[in-house]
Amino acid sequence: MAEHTPFWETLAPWPQVDFSAFGEVEEISLPRIQALTAGFMSRNWVTIPHVTHHDDVDTTALDAYRAGLDVKVSPLAFFAKALAASLREFPRFNASLDGSGKKLILKKYCHVGIAIDTANGLLVGVVRDCDKKPLRQLSAEIAALSAKAREKGLSMAEMSGGSMTISSLGGIGGTAFTPIINAPEVAILGITRSEWKPARSAGGELEWRHKTPLSLSYDHRVINGADAARFVRHLDGVLAHPGKLDAD
Repeated sequence: MAEHTPFWETLAPWPQVDFSAFGEVEEISLPRIQALTAGFMSRNWVTIPHVTHHDDVDTTALDAYRAGLDVKVSPLAFFAKALAASLREFPRFNASLDGSGKKLILKKYCHVGIAIDTANGLLVGVVRDCDKKPLRQLSAEIAALSAKAREKGLSMAEMSGGSMTISSLGGIGGTAFTPIINAPEVAILGITRSEWKPARSAGGELEWRHKTPLSLSYDHRVINGADAARFVRHLDGVLAHPGKLDAD
């Protein structure tokens, strides 16, 4: 059987342009981390068939619950805990394809990756066993991991073994985006800024609800659209009971 050349090897070469011919320019080198990340992102984008599902989840109860706590717990800790609960119910999201692309490895652990914005580029730190740790511990570990990533950087061990990654832009803004899957994971959850939105109650009255937009990118070789929609709806149901997340 004849071997096929991978399509990315048949792409046209990158255009070489003398930009100084059009005006003044400045040339700077990309930080090493950003250059490495760019290579991984390019590989993931061209080799994984991405689809992104967008939906809002109701975080009214979560917002109120956080406000009543005696210690500060980040929203990201609640999302990591809710994601862990959802991965238990949807094991295909907690999986990886093997190198041949013909076998699916189902993971029995739940380690959540957290995308961290640093001055030198994006890093993904992994918080272990999110399904087994209380919210306050998760919040503290996420904060410590983020601080270390920004101040010193992370080791490969601290960035390896994730089940699924969360990329949150909620502190900056946005309504939706398409996060690129962090291979060899099969999905990534994007979060953008929460807003208060009007909605009809069961009795027909108008009320305001705290809504958080989610963008779930998934590998279409492993996950189909209906499963993605069900996954986000399940997340919505879990987040509606923040006290239960705090008790687990």
